[in-house]
Amino acid sequence: MAKKEFRRSYRFAAKTSLYLSLVLVLLNLGCMLLLRNFDLSLVLGFFVVCYIFSFLIIQYRVEQFIYKKIQQIYDNVSLLESTTLKPYQMTNDMATLSREVEKFAEGKKLEIEELRGREAYRKEFMGNVAHELKTPLFTVQGYILTLLDGAMEDENVKVKYLERAEKGVERLIYIVKDLDMITKLETGDLHLQMEDFDVLEMIQGVFDLLEMKAAKKDISLTLADRYPPTMVHGDKERIQQVLTNLVVNSIKYGKRGGTTEVSLEKGPKDKIMVRISDNGEGIKQEHIPRLFERFFRVDKSGSRKEGGSGLGLSIVKHILENHNQRIQVESVYGVGSEFTFTLERAAVVPKEAQSGKNARSFNLF
Repeated sequence: MAKKEFRRSYRFAAKTSLYLSLVLVLLNLGCMLLLRNFDLSLVLGFFVVCYIFSFLIIQYRVEQFIYKKIQQIYDNVSLLESTTLKPYQMTNDMATLSREVEKFAEGKKLEIEELRGREAYRKEFMGNVAHELKTPLFTVQGYILTLLDGAMEDENVKVKYLERAEKGVERLIYIVKDLDMITKLETGDLHLQMEDFDVLEMIQGVFDLLEMKAAKKDISLTLADRYPPTMVHGDKERIQQVLTNLVVNSIKYGKRGGTTEVSLEKGPKDKIMVRISDNGEGIKQEHIPRLFERFFRVDKSGSRKEGGSGLGLSIVKHILENHNQRIQVESVYGVGSEFTFTLERAAVVPKEAQSGKNARSFNLF
């Protein structure tokens, strides 16, 4: 321990002082022998005095030199606003300084790599936003320019083009709203209104809302079983958006004449697991890690025909993360997909359970 505490600058001064003192003592001893006036106590005293003064002078000069050099290093790294090297950490121990600089360099290397990743993500994101906005903008512009070039005279053409332009504007609004929501979710500006509600009732409401959309592809929306009212705790509006986005996605990529099924299961630690499964086209394994990224599309051409902002699954992920919940996806290409997310079970027990109705089913939850 003593060796570790004995700084290298002290060792340097001690060794240098010893060598210098020995040289001076030898010179002094030579003079005494020439003068035939040898005195051992005088030689030892001279050695001690030389050693002490040499050590103090050398140590002082070394510390001043090293301190100035280290001060320059600290001044340079302070320009980078380092959180690793701080003024009160300054030392004249070169070993400690080397460790701190290495730690600082490693931290900066990681920061640079992270910044490069963010820059690549930013470029991709900006490209995706521009691409998503460009299509409806050019569509609206095309219809309006056509009307201004003379199509206004034809009443049928005017109405048809205005209706198409309106659809383009609606798509722009849809994309902007989704962008605004996901930004608020990521920055924590969107405050959740937590309450207890019946998730089964919500699922049925989503089915009713999307019934016509599913009917266009002859897709059946079903529950896996007859469940009792199942109370959960969360932001009702946001969880409904999660369910809607997942069911819409299932319909969008589902096969004609297929099925979208929702099931409820008891999860770990007082959680309810909601599972949305379909027998659609499925997802290739290489696409699954990026599935919840903003604007990521598995089939760019097909999904654009179906519409949507490309932010649905990303919004789902962020809403659930804001609820401290998680979502998982399993898929076999050509067979189907299954999305599973968890919800916190409410402490309130429904009246049906209290009265004994559907008691067997309530034991499942």
